[in-house]
Amino acid sequence: MLRRSRFLTGEHDPQLDVRDVTWINANGGPMQDEHWKDGNVKCFGMLLDGRAQKTGIRRQAVDETMLLIFNGFEGVVEFAMPEAFGGKGWELLVDTNMPAAPASQTFPFGELYQVTGRSLLLLTLQK
Repeated sequence: MLRRSRFLTGEHDPQLDVRDVTWINANGGPMQDEHWKDGNVKCFGMLLDGRAQKTGIRRQAVDETMLLIFNGFEGVVEFAMPEAFGGKGWELLVDTNMPAAPASQTFPFGELYQVTGRSLLLLTLQK
């Protein structure tokens, strides 16, 4: 999923009924125009849907759905785990603040995660 050759647009593909990327605010919902214009918003997520078209051929892919969370703020931000199609929660793969994160740590949709300052998280959809 992280090596797609297609440019991510964030637009809904009605034929496949999927959006390749959705930008997520700390409340777990989609980013709105006012969030992008607010200079105080320094923590957001990038939900990459593994079902999105990955080549020039219009068909659903079967890659993993992933969530990257970026915190450019110097302090902790409580980030609500967003819902995603076909899953029941998120499994933590990487937290740059915890090099030795416990394996298979999972978080249900809506659960708050304490994202430490100046860190990045990578999670995969738990099915």
